[in-house]
Amino acid sequence: MKQIESPAALRGFVQENRKSGKTISFVPTMGALHEGHLELVREGLSRTDICIPYIFLNSKQFAANEDLASYPKTLEGDLQKLKSVSASAVYLPNSQDIYPDGFVTKVSLGGVALPLEGEFRPVMFEGVATVVAKMLLQCLPDIALFGEKDWQQLQVIKQMVRDLDIPVDIIGVPTVRDENGLALSSRNAYLTKEQYAIAIQLNKILKEAAASGTEKDAAQKLLQAGFEKVDYVTIRDAVTLQPPDAKTKERRILAAAYLGRARLIDNMPV
Repeated sequence: MKQIESPAALRGFVQENRKSGKTISFVPTMGALHEGHLELVREGLSRTDICIPYIFLNSKQFAANEDLASYPKTLEGDLQKLKSVSASAVYLPNSQDIYPDGFVTKVSLGGVALPLEGEFRPVMFEGVATVVAKMLLQCLPDIALFGEKDWQQLQVIKQMVRDLDIPVDIIGVPTVRDENGLALSSRNAYLTKEQYAIAIQLNKILKEAAASGTEKDAAQKLLQAGFEKVDYVTIRDAVTLQPPDAKTKERRILAAAYLGRARLIDNMPV
């Protein structure tokens, strides 16, 4: 597995492989890799000849009161995991590569980025869109893969790529869950044993709400299960993230709730 550490080296690696007719996939990550990230790499390799995950802890998607300083950093273990699934290369840029001195440009968002996470974490999507746009333009892969666990993020990236005519297909990959149904997340590492027992109720409560077609009482059930705070549990149009209306073809239930240091999110079709 080749380790690539600069934009110029990334472009050179991609160009070299394109000359021999190979197709390229790209997997954005912030590190602290788990089975969900590895599934993105496997899916990338099933669709293209070369899969390049990147690891970059993006400071611009964290607000001042969020967990940037404590976000898990496990680079050596991450590299071993990527080798185990035969990642072709890994891109490891530093902050100066991505945000050089004098960097002031931002990707401004509206529409699907505004509700839900856009209300509760207003810094995040602008930071995500800016770094993903930069990374996609540095690599220009054929496809880029994102997990459906971050459903709203997936819709935001699809919108951005359409609006800016970035020639990359964005592929959503189904959420990977553990044996108890908890959606895999790097932040699950924050959970104590006791908190984990509460966390696995999130998936079960969402399943019940999705089956019934209504989110009524779901937030109260989460609080009764032991969650400390619920930002939202809501059924929305799966594409626009607005409340469903007569034009809605697919609905999705989405939730965000706090448990100790962890803010857990999940979603599923209704």
